[in-house]
Amino acid sequence: MAVPNYQAKCIDSRNILTILAAEGVQFLLSGEGKVPLSSCYGKTTCLLFSANWCRPCKTFIPKLVQLYDTLRARCEKIEIVFVSFDHNENEFKEDFKSMPWLAVPFDVNFNRRLLNMCHVKHLPSLIPLTWDEITSIDQEDLIGLIEDYGVEAFPFTRSRREELKAIDAAKLEGGTLEDLLAHEGRNHVENKDGRKVLVSDLVGKTIGLYFGAHWCPPCHTFNSQLLEAYNEIMTTSKEQNCFEIIFISTDRDLNEFDLSLKSMPWFAIPYLDKTRRDLCRIFGIKAIPSLVLIGEDGKIVGTNGRAIISLYGAKAFPFTQSKLGELEAALKKEGDSLPRHTKDTKHEHLLKLDMAKAYVCDSCKQRGRFWVFSCDLCDYDLHPTCIEETS
Repeated sequence: MAVPNYQAKCIDSRNILTILAAEGVQFLLSGEGKVPLSSCYGKTTCLLFSANWCRPCKTFIPKLVQLYDTLRARCEKIEIVFVSFDHNENEFKEDFKSMPWLAVPFDVNFNRRLLNMCHVKHLPSLIPLTWDEITSIDQEDLIGLIEDYGVEAFPFTRSRREELKAIDAAKLEGGTLEDLLAHEGRNHVENKDGRKVLVSDLVGKTIGLYFGAHWCPPCHTFNSQLLEAYNEIMTTSKEQNCFEIIFISTDRDLNEFDLSLKSMPWFAIPYLDKTRRDLCRIFGIKAIPSLVLIGEDGKIVGTNGRAIISLYGAKAFPFTQSKLGELEAALKKEGDSLPRHTKDTKHEHLLKLDMAKAYVCDSCKQRGRFWVFSCDLCDYDLHPTCIEETS
């Protein structure tokens, strides 16, 4: 993600164009030639400080091109003016080839003065030029806003930013499942075989929103745990089809997404759907794997589903606080009934009662979790039920 720039300041577009003219800039460049400075009048105009050698710039520019092309296709009045920090004019020309907007003619000294004038501290930086300093975003990370909301961020005003944040808050705090997972252009989720189910048909179920990616090794480990819990819940629950998982991919491309989905029996948000990005933003997903749990009533049960599944597995269903409280109380009761130490006929050393998220019993060779009798001197573990105490 681009480095946030909270130092960039909003500038009146009339002033900046006057400054450009005073510095001897008589025109701006487009892909087709020269255009007058006045071509920016009456438009939402932004200065883009960028360079081809800058890795965050290379990541951000394609997103900005997509936003720009979409807004222009909608006949929105927007213009972007590229201020290059490439090493030389040839690099500038090569960089500018991929940009559909305008540019200031390449001049290292002038561009650096412009950078200082706009208080730019990082690349890339996108500075809004506005006629109305009251409503424009001032000292705000416009790049962050665009990366979070895409084309919906336009026209980059304070009121639009607050409106978008209010929509997110409403979805998080009191929105319906359909508000979270569907939109006007898509009312379903689909699985690896292309089978679709309406989001409205998921209402009333416990839902797990699983954020993961094929490139992430911890996701492979958690996916196995989640799959085991999912299958157990679906086969042992009193109510059939009371639980569903929706995969929210953070894969880098469609091919990786398809590889992720191959190992999953549940449904997913389509890879090309913007809802994937929206859900990551709404729930503040900063690391994967992550599992957000939504109760039958549509309310958020918890955002720590990964820890719950890793610790309790299917036993934690339906993942409510009361259910987790029951499990903790039962575990404590079981632990209180076991000796702190014991001597088993199958092992020469004293065994100590311990707690483990997962282990394999050295007697029955079955996996276990929670209470275990372990040896401090060697790698030896026993289920409490496998203990054969010496007389």
